[in-house]
Amino acid sequence: MSKKEKSKRSLFDPKIIRRALWDSVGKLNPVYQIKNPVMFVVEVGSVLTTALFFHALITGRGEASPGFILQISIWLWITVLFANFAESMAEGRGKAQADALRKTRQDVMAKRLAKPQKDSGISQISSSKLKKGDVVLVEAGDVIPMDGEVIEGVASVNESAITGESAPVIRESGGDRSAVTGGTMVLSDWLVVRVTTNPGETFLDRMISMVEGAKRQKTPNEIALDILLAGLTIVFLLVTATLLPFSIFSVNAAGQGSPVTMTVLVSLLVCLIPTTIGGLLSAIGIAGMDRMIQANVIAMSGRAVEAAGDVDVLLLDKTGTITLGDRQATMFIPAPGVDTHVLADASQLSSLADETPEGRSIVVLAKEKYGLRERDIHALGAHFVEFSAQTRMSGVNMDGREIRKGAADAVEKYIQKEGGTFPAEVRSIVDDVARQGATPLVVAEGKKVLGVIRLNDIVKGGIKERFAEMRRMGIKTIMITGDNPLTAAAVAAEAGVDDFLAQATPETKLKLIREHQAGGRLVAMTGDGTNDAPALAQADVAVAMNTGTQAAKEAGNLVDLDSNPTKLIEIVEIGKQLLMTRGTLTTFSIANDVAKYFAILPAAFISIYPALGALNIMHLATPQSAVLSAVIFNALIIIFLIPLALRGVKYKPLGAQVVLRNNALIYGIGGLIVPFIGIKLIDMLITALHMV
Repeated sequence: MSKKEKSKRSLFDPKIIRRALWDSVGKLNPVYQIKNPVMFVVEVGSVLTTALFFHALITGRGEASPGFILQISIWLWITVLFANFAESMAEGRGKAQADALRKTRQDVMAKRLAKPQKDSGISQISSSKLKKGDVVLVEAGDVIPMDGEVIEGVASVNESAITGESAPVIRESGGDRSAVTGGTMVLSDWLVVRVTTNPGETFLDRMISMVEGAKRQKTPNEIALDILLAGLTIVFLLVTATLLPFSIFSVNAAGQGSPVTMTVLVSLLVCLIPTTIGGLLSAIGIAGMDRMIQANVIAMSGRAVEAAGDVDVLLLDKTGTITLGDRQATMFIPAPGVDTHVLADASQLSSLADETPEGRSIVVLAKEKYGLRERDIHALGAHFVEFSAQTRMSGVNMDGREIRKGAADAVEKYIQKEGGTFPAEVRSIVDDVARQGATPLVVAEGKKVLGVIRLNDIVKGGIKERFAEMRRMGIKTIMITGDNPLTAAAVAAEAGVDDFLAQATPETKLKLIREHQAGGRLVAMTGDGTNDAPALAQADVAVAMNTGTQAAKEAGNLVDLDSNPTKLIEIVEIGKQLLMTRGTLTTFSIANDVAKYFAILPAAFISIYPALGALNIMHLATPQSAVLSAVIFNALIIIFLIPLALRGVKYKPLGAQVVLRNNALIYGIGGLIVPFIGIKLIDMLITALHMV
């Protein structure tokens, strides 16, 4: 399923709803329900009121009319089902994604090699029988049978089954792009792959387990909130249990009224305990992981998603995150004895068919600075040489001229092959450009080196504003780069980051993370190489690129399928949205209990203490309609809040104090007002329909 399809997926997809309805009934199993103490108490209350209904119906001597008890019982069951439905809806979105992933998993015949060389003996074997350490050959048109590391070869691979992106990627040995995923397809050339996982332990298997929630563990904050809710439930259970003997004593003492019935006591208990957040808490956590999936990020644990919301230090790579990554041509530096105009002309000719951002920028620079208009590539009758991973050069052949541009070492080999020499002056220019943090491309014609094209990183538009938002949220941003300190300082100032680490090594990155953690801060970072693995393992939120090495992916607790380093900022926002959603719904749940007190408490004791009628500020029709209205509202509010739990509260980059204030004003006061209106409207409807 592509990202575009996932983004268009309806919140209430009919297939997901049907599946969730069935699952919500299955979750009524007490063995499952006891995991949620709040809803387990509601289920016990549902069973008790159901038993009271049958007793009243059969004996005719019930504590209240069978019709009233039945309505209370039905709405209590609906409350449990709505809570189960919320969780099932959240899980259903993940299961739909898991089903799509299962379709991509297939058992294929693999070409196992006797030795880790392409030319060694080949034997056909089912991919399900491969084991860790086996070496396989994968050629154009073959499906990669298992997760592994490329140990020989360079090839173009279609990873759309995993990432949702149709554009192929290059996989090669010996670098940070050597990891391959089972189920993807080789489009060109060949690869020798060493299998790094056993059957059932592949990246795809782990993705399926995580997206369907089969291995979701509750996060520390979620566990703490569970304990709080369980504590409140026990307190209110004890309080409610004392009301029955108290009411009996009061009747005897006052000589009027009747004791509180078990049906009313159960209704009171259900409305007192935080059923709203108790019913939605699990759904909020699952939905947070689903939002990560929609962002094409696989969370290896719910803990990682929650930790992302608490992060206060971001370590960001310069290239591709802060800068465009697609460098832009800024200067032509000619070799000794070569006119700059000649270099610009040759550079433009070699780039006319180059559709990369770098190639287009060379054409534009030659046009704007030296007045060289873009030529018609068809009229030239030229043969363009495309860039390849093997040669690391591109160029053009025309009118007996052979122009090449590429990496300095690649062009040097080309010049030597042609019988020429690579000038020491040009090598010095290349070194100077590199030391300044820019990228040198060497241009040559035949045996002669013409000069160097300087490519500079361009800071992304809007990135400075994003960092300002992070700062307002109390998050410190640190740029990590291999550049020298002068170049790093210039880019950091332009981008607006709070700090930078220049000439970064695995050791210095690890040291930096530990220093911040020792100060009580939570650190997030991205990485894709084996040299990033130690720092990823140390970071609280570690986002590994899917294109990276197996070591990096194993060290991270989040994997970005798009391999987009900028995604780290979005991941932090999703984590904060999860925490905000949980906080706002908890505030709303506790606040709306106040209205239920004013509905049920006067109704329960008004026959004993008529003066309690003054607390009936909503002017509910009768004690029975008051109790039933509160119970119905208690059930319906869960279903109305499911969309908010699944979508999450809208994220805004505000400080913690502002978020807390807004939370109290909107969801605290709103939680007080909405139930008064809702219960009154339900009471009016019940009275009009003569339901009690």
